[in-house]
Amino acid sequence: MRSLPELGLVCLESTHMSEHNLLSIKSLSVSFGGLKALTKVDLDLNKNEVVGLIGPNGAGKTTFFNALSGLVDVSSGTLEINGKSHKWPKPYELIDLGIARTLQGVGLFPELTVLENVMIGANKTAKSGLIASALGFSGSDELRLKQRSMIALERVYAASLADEKAGSLPYPVTKRIAIARALVSEPKILLLDEPAGGLGAQDIEWMNSLIQNLASQCSVILVEHHMDVVMSVCNRLYVLNFGEVIASGDVETVRRDPAVVEAYLGVSH
Repeated sequence: MRSLPELGLVCLESTHMSEHNLLSIKSLSVSFGGLKALTKVDLDLNKNEVVGLIGPNGAGKTTFFNALSGLVDVSSGTLEINGKSHKWPKPYELIDLGIARTLQGVGLFPELTVLENVMIGANKTAKSGLIASALGFSGSDELRLKQRSMIALERVYAASLADEKAGSLPYPVTKRIAIARALVSEPKILLLDEPAGGLGAQDIEWMNSLIQNLASQCSVILVEHHMDVVMSVCNRLYVLNFGEVIASGDVETVRRDPAVVEAYLGVSH
């Protein structure tokens, strides 16, 4: 572990390598009319690795997640999963591809129980306005789904809350439930969108430990503004600014990159 004097944080060296990348994105570009939101972005993710995607507000981080989640149209670029080429997915295809995502908020249904909220995450046909359809499982299917949902809740230490209404829980707990909802589909790739957003120092420390534990079972791409989280849990970083990757590599390399210092601090070193 080495100190990061500029950011006051520590780095975690990457030890996760594989014959081919679990996920490989090349030259991803996204445009909204005449606005280029992403321009030729490359990103690789290895098995059981935590990769951070960071950058100033408006850099294109959420657009990247939306492109990989099928929520925006991709202008150009290639996608490989486990070394095989794939078309850019539609949202309903994510579960079959082994991809799950959390949202910047929590997006839970407050009138449903914690368990019901998590169960929805396993149903690729579920849509926000169709709760009855989302829970329309039969007999043995429903039992298996409940068992999987309880396992997901156990992974975030929330199994005891299964029967509680989601709307009755404090915000830090709902962040954990949102992660459990993503985990119930047993993803190989987990996209965490600002998991520490709105949390206090003690909850952030707990979230750091949780993310590190999750990486033992799946790979993680993390978008986060809390640099202490990013630097504590990430093996490698990609830095976006104005839709382009301006630096990538291990934490120490990225921390020392003059372009990164300028993007965050507005000064050139």
